[in-house]
Amino acid sequence: MKYKIGIRREDKNKWERRVPLIPKHVKELIESHAIEVYLQPSPIRIFSEDEYIQAGAKIQEDLSECPIIFAVKEIPLDFFQPQKTYVFFSHTIKGQKHNMSMLKKMMELGCNLIDYEKVTDEEGRRLIFFGRHAGLAGMIDTLWALGKRLTWEGIPNPFTKIRNAYKYDTLAEAKESISQVGEKIKTDGLPELLTPLIFGVTGYGHVSTGTQEILDLLPFEQISPEEIFPLVKRSDFSRNHIYKVVFKEEHMVEPISQTNHFDLHDYYDHPEKYRSRFESYIPHLTVLVNCIYWDERYPRLVTKKFLKKLFDEGENPRLRIIGDISCDIEGSIECTVKGTQPDNPVYVYNPIEEQEIDGYEGEGVVILAVDNLPCEISRKASIDFSQVLKPFVPQIAKTDFSVNFDECTLPPSIKNAVIVYHGELTPDYRYMRNFL
Repeated sequence: MKYKIGIRREDKNKWERRVPLIPKHVKELIESHAIEVYLQPSPIRIFSEDEYIQAGAKIQEDLSECPIIFAVKEIPLDFFQPQKTYVFFSHTIKGQKHNMSMLKKMMELGCNLIDYEKVTDEEGRRLIFFGRHAGLAGMIDTLWALGKRLTWEGIPNPFTKIRNAYKYDTLAEAKESISQVGEKIKTDGLPELLTPLIFGVTGYGHVSTGTQEILDLLPFEQISPEEIFPLVKRSDFSRNHIYKVVFKEEHMVEPISQTNHFDLHDYYDHPEKYRSRFESYIPHLTVLVNCIYWDERYPRLVTKKFLKKLFDEGENPRLRIIGDISCDIEGSIECTVKGTQPDNPVYVYNPIEEQEIDGYEGEGVVILAVDNLPCEISRKASIDFSQVLKPFVPQIAKTDFSVNFDECTLPPSIKNAVIVYHGELTPDYRYMRNFL
């Protein structure tokens, strides 16, 4: 028996060149699992149509004969067809307003929605993700922004050699460029005005892993959050390396009640019992890279009110750059007031005026807020994503979606990720009715 799957072209913007499945893995699915693969044509896809044709896939505009459609990003309303299964990042589980009309449309048409973001193992760990690649691209762009900002301030610095992530042909080329900057720091040192140069990284998941993979190409000393305060009071800190600090939950928040101790599980279950303690670190960081998951239940890390106080009281605050890789608008970083694009990735937020100006010039702090960073390293991101998605594709393609949800034989890791089935929210996602 032949099974059919479709791959939709990505058209969210001109930067979105990623694919869920690369030609090599498409060939394996065709030859080993009797799966026919159809792709919509695309002028920007990171892999060419010829590569897919050579792998045995078919290129055609109409995917209506495919009962299951794979994509990367959100899908426009007019693409959906009744009773089909769609597998993509829907960005709906937080009740994101801009995607509720898409979710409603799928429900009206009796569709099934499988969201990569919720494909997890028995311990709740995500199995299919681009998080590491967001961290990789985001840290490259953050270092680029630092070089531009310091140059505008009139401070000579080695970071001027770093380009935007999308301007490198490969990730390896980007890494080599940053390694060379690291060698220059080792030999020539950093300007005294910048030292100690402290990079703060929030979180320790996949995004943080990618962030640190790039940051660690520079000579660094890792210190704990508690070590920041004595470090900035010293006069013998090194000019020949940077300082890296990774913040975990216990460093970022504290119980409101002084009689309670921090408990990670309690924090996730009852975030209303906690408040941010992160602002005590901010004045000592030159660069903050935000990599945490956040929703409105949790305290913010950086508020507009605090930044206004910091810039009002300090003539020259140390904080130059916030690389908000998580990019939740007015979320954990409240001054992330908008998303940006790879060719215009930063703006300066002026806390006194409460205004933002595109670019890296002006009074305030530079905010990097590109909302789809992995597309800047599309080839590497697609290869790695396809590698982890491929084993699940035959299981999805061969599933009988006509049966009731309780009888559906999807493996547990995939069944966890079924948000809509036969047009109805599944039990784990019925809370989303409140957003509809």
